[in-house]
Formats: sequence, C-alpha cells, structure tokens
Amino acid sequence: MEIDVKELLYTALRASFVYFFLLLVIRILGKREVGNTSAFDLIVALILGEVVDEIIYGDVTILQGVTAITVVGIWHLVNSWASFKSELIDQLTGAPPTVMVENGQIQRKNLAKERLNESELFSELRMMGVENVKEVKRATLEPNGKISVLLEEWAKPIQRQDLAELPAKRKS
Repeated sequence: MEIDVKELLYTALRASFVYFFLLLVIRILGKREVGNTSAFDLIVALILGEVVDEIIYGDVTILQGVTAITVVGIWHLVNSWASFKSELIDQLTGAPPTVMVENGQIQRKNLAKERLNESELFSELRMMGVENVKEVKRATLEPNGKISVLLEEWAKPIQRQDLAELPAKRKS
C-alpha cells in the first residue's frame, strides 16, 4: 500500500478550509442558531460526524479520514488556546453577550440583532420563573445561546436570611 502524501496534504487543506468556513457561517448566524453548544463544538461535531461516515462507508481511505480528524482536532485545540490567550481572537470567534432586558425595559434593537421575537423572550423568562418583565433588572443572551436573568431586588424570592433580619429591622 503506497501512501499518497500529496493527497493527504489536500485532505488536510480541505479539512482546514471547511473548519474555518463553518466557523464563519456559524459566527454570522449568531448565538441563537448554535443553541446550547459553542460554535467550535458544533463545527467539530459536524465535521467529525461526516468524516467518520465517509470512513465507515469507504468513500475515503482510513488514512485520509484520520488525517482530516487530526487536522480538525488540532484546529479546535489551537482555536481554543488562542481564544483563551487573545481577547481579539476570542471576540472574532466568539459572540459577546447581548442585553435583552434592562431595568424592566425590553431592548428591541438587541432582540432584532439576535433575531429573537418578544414571544420567544417571554417564553424564556417564564421558564426562569419570571412573570412580568418589570421584575427583570437585566436579561442577557449569553454566548452559549441561553438567557441569564438578574431580578430586581424587590422581585427576588424571600430567603431564610431575610426572615431572620425582620425582627432586627422592626426594633430599629
């Protein structure tokens, strides 16, 4: 069995191109399209799934498949490390958080930017136990596609420590 180094190099270049092209497309689509996984993880899962399929059905040689998997794995590690080390790379490859609600006011411009409608926002807030948008100090669409909510002080549930402080407040 003769190893075609030129073909393996082309495989590595194609895998690199696909990796970065998918990263660009997913970055353009935004956080919401990725869901609960990072763009990096989604890209790796898509590519590896397809490469494994090609290897299993014999559409590519095992060596070509292993080359593609190795290159994708290396790019994934390089991107993760570079994003950790460089704020610029992190901004280019990641997505910053987006404020959806600020002090009880829906930020419609940000909803439009993230292609999220009010019904979807209200659905997410209800799943977090928020009945009225006025209770929300800040709701943020995080880079992983989930919404985090900070409640106004008056809207937070009573805690045991709050009850312990009641008699002290009455005496003063």
